[in-house]
Amino acid sequence: MRSLYLRIYLTLVALLLAFAFGSAWLFQRQMEQERGSAESVASERLMAMAMLIHRALPAANTPREEQAAALEDWGQRLRMAIALNDAQGQRIAASDLYEKREEEGGARSVQVALSDGRTLSLIRLQRLPPPGLAGGQHGAGPGVSAQSGQVGQAGQAGERGGRMMPRRDDSMWVFPVFGPRAGGEALAIFLVLLFLGVALGAYPVVRRLTRRLEGLKRGVERFGDGNLAHRVDDTGNDEVAALAGSFNRAATQIETLLRSHQNLLANASHELRSPLARLKMAFAMLDDATPSSRPKLATEINTNIGELDALVEEVLLASRLESGASALGQDSVELLGVAAEEASRSGAEFEPAAGLTELKVRGEERLLRRALRNLLENARRYGGAEVVLELHCTAGQAELRVCDRGHGVPKAMRERIFEAFFRMPGHAEQAGGVGLGLSLVKQIAQRHGGAVRCEAREGGGSVFVFSVPIQAAVQPLPGGAPKPESR
Repeated sequence: MRSLYLRIYLTLVALLLAFAFGSAWLFQRQMEQERGSAESVASERLMAMAMLIHRALPAANTPREEQAAALEDWGQRLRMAIALNDAQGQRIAASDLYEKREEEGGARSVQVALSDGRTLSLIRLQRLPPPGLAGGQHGAGPGVSAQSGQVGQAGQAGERGGRMMPRRDDSMWVFPVFGPRAGGEALAIFLVLLFLGVALGAYPVVRRLTRRLEGLKRGVERFGDGNLAHRVDDTGNDEVAALAGSFNRAATQIETLLRSHQNLLANASHELRSPLARLKMAFAMLDDATPSSRPKLATEINTNIGELDALVEEVLLASRLESGASALGQDSVELLGVAAEEASRSGAEFEPAAGLTELKVRGEERLLRRALRNLLENARRYGGAEVVLELHCTAGQAELRVCDRGHGVPKAMRERIFEAFFRMPGHAEQAGGVGLGLSLVKQIAQRHGGAVRCEAREGGGSVFVFSVPIQAAVQPLPGGAPKPESR
């Protein structure tokens, strides 16, 4: 689990680094394009300005004073830092702004060669270099030729004492990977802060997620060690909380199933002792029995064997129903016919709803017959000879009502009688019951999406109501034609 949160966190950090370097690379390309465009435009403007000034200046063979006056006049008009040198490189004149910027330093002189041999010097303002890069460490920037438009090297500005600007590769900020960047401090600081902020903010989020997974892992281990009552924390609305909730539900089902199997095994072993003890006693008495008592012992042996067989069968069926091992059949069962057959088999009176000619439910006919048979046998065993089976349709449910005239079931026990191996006081040895019949009825009803309950019958006795969803019912119309009713 530790490696999981480390892998998630390192993946996030790697993505942030890739984003930062990608952003810096894109920023570099954009700056290069903008710088190249700016340099090209500046060079074109500089060349055009130099050509205009050259046409406005007197010829090279005119007196130097006249040339100087014309240059100073144009420098004031254009408010430009310009200077004029003769063919030998000697200064003829310079504008006041040129001399001022030359004295201040931090300016780059661009030399433009004129067609008559003279050179025109123009100063373009640049940012001051960092300490250690000033002075004559580097040459002046490029110049533009009036004839060809080519970039040349300037040399006069440094010789007159002005501070020389560094070359283009010596700007104030240099990226160690991507190269020099003008004004790159802001970009670098932004990317570093972005990286640190997201990295620091992502760690507690990732760690909290994996810590909850670690807690879920520990809970599963405790449950696997035998602590069936242990549950994990399922608070929250995310996927981890949903996973924890699913585990808790599965753990509850497993615990219920195991407890039920344990109780079933314990109760079955207890119930098996009585018929086995009676069989053991009957076989022990068989050798010394008189011929007149042997038929009675044989009957006792057969009764106990039948009880054992019924107990084993009901235990196996209860175990299969609780475990859900067998898939429930999806056959269409004609419940009206099943109820009539079982009522006739047990000798009960059958009273279907008025006009009901067909009633179909979806499920497994064998289990439905078993549930109805258990209810009828239970009513015959404990409720006396008067047993009535009623069949009704109510709110999309088919209700089988088994009515008897017995002593009834106390209200406090109407839920407990459906528990496995529970028998009411005084019924422990009556008619050979083992306490699994009503439990099987409840499980069969639940497997079919229905329910079973016990009610008091008016006039004395009990009513056991077994209900399952209806698939289709048919009742006759007033004219005699059948009328289907579907859910």
